[in-house]
Amino acid sequence: MRIATRGSALALTQARWVAERLGGAELVEASSDGEPGDKSRFVRGVEQVLLDGGAELGVHSAKDLPGEMPAELEIAAVPEREDPADVWIGAGASLEEAPEGARVGTASLRRRAQLLAARPDLRVEELHGNVDTRLRKLAEGELDAIVLAAAGLRRLGREAEIGFAIPTDLMVPAGGQGCLALQVRADDEAAGDAAAAIGDLRAMRELTAERTVVALLGASCASPLGVHARVEGATIEIDAFVGLPDGSEWVRDRLEGSAEEPALAGAELVQRLLGAGAREILDRAEEMA
Repeated sequence: MRIATRGSALALTQARWVAERLGGAELVEASSDGEPGDKSRFVRGVEQVLLDGGAELGVHSAKDLPGEMPAELEIAAVPEREDPADVWIGAGASLEEAPEGARVGTASLRRRAQLLAARPDLRVEELHGNVDTRLRKLAEGELDAIVLAAAGLRRLGREAEIGFAIPTDLMVPAGGQGCLALQVRADDEAAGDAAAAIGDLRAMRELTAERTVVALLGASCASPLGVHARVEGATIEIDAFVGLPDGSEWVRDRLEGSAEEPALAGAELVQRLLGAGAREILDRAEEMA
């Protein structure tokens, strides 16, 4: 089995984790050509290796995977989900107790919108780069705090850096955050079966609901949209946030549905969001961005 992956420290860590669970696999590093800030460039390189037959399995951070993918490819499985929350690293013991006017670094419009919705006094500054780069800028005093995904820090063994987790009702995570998506060619039954053997049904249902919301809203990785699903027994609960990047206007909603029909629950939530003005907010957010 060959696994296509990006060459970043986090991507390689994730791919090795999958390889171990498969009983061993060869890693094939894909290029990630494209413009900085274009998250889909990370995905395209891995998908091209799969399409060219250079690997049987692609490992993605599910939150980077666009709502649409090449027809020849499919998500075969999602392993057990890591913590989906966003975390704060820096001054303060909670979002409410963060210093007034604190300089907070993030490249995410979703995080920016929710930070400013909760704390309009914060100075949210654009921050790009890998985990080490972002932590270094914080350590050098360029910022008072940064917000990152808990999952990436935990997978890299850097959870000691975490100041506190931001409750998901204050900051709804990105769709797919904490999930790995195992992608295969749709006609490769053997690779699909191997991936399915290390998959987790609960995580797959949660990701399905979240990706349904993202796709039906026509959102991109740059949209200020948060969506988080949780399966408990026979029930799936989905939270969503759509807002303007400056935090001045937003819509939130929560819906419960059948865990056996995650896409249906996601579609129902989208209809409610659209009825509350989510489309107009997303259109205006795109203009502001």
